[in-house]
Amino acid sequence: MTRMNLDPVADHDPAEIDDEPYDAAVLAPVIDRDGEDHLLFTRRADHLGEHPGQMSFPGGGAEPVDESILETALREADEEIGLRPDEADVVGRLDDIRTISEYAVTPFVARVPDREYDYDDAEVAEVAILPLSGLLDPDNYEWEHRDHPYYGEIVVHYFHVGGYTVWGATGRILVQLLELTTDFEPPMRVDRSQY
Repeated sequence: MTRMNLDPVADHDPAEIDDEPYDAAVLAPVIDRDGEDHLLFTRRADHLGEHPGQMSFPGGGAEPVDESILETALREADEEIGLRPDEADVVGRLDDIRTISEYAVTPFVARVPDREYDYDDAEVAEVAILPLSGLLDPDNYEWEHRDHPYYGEIVVHYFHVGGYTVWGATGRILVQLLELTTDFEPPMRVDRSQY
């Protein structure tokens, strides 16, 4: 069975971004299903203004009520998929990333229960729980170089599993998570600070 070693996430000293106008956080939920690790993703509702229909981790923008960026991630996961904060066993955090919408996104990683999640259909079209083995299958992964209007040449990652494609900011987060916790090796040129 395919498993993640989450110890390197707990030990990771994340790079922080503090010069974007907006802050956001996501939670990368890890589920043990029948002895194999899976990751929970949401497919964003098609009517949303930003990134409609894309696969993402639960999360969103920081609000004044949030006492910390971790609280942002937990609040958003509760609002989007009904994951109560006390159900999330937060292991650690990954490097902040920039998005084209001027957000600094802080990703957290947590083990969560394997159960039915009651998502908010105003924001989420579907919850997809994808097996780690599928995400690690080289036949399901591709990448390409693109020219970004702000950051120059970037690497874009695509994971095709179970009829879903994970890419964009979520793909970048997923790459680091897999690098830290498995033997996944992305292409040589991955520069997270530049895209």
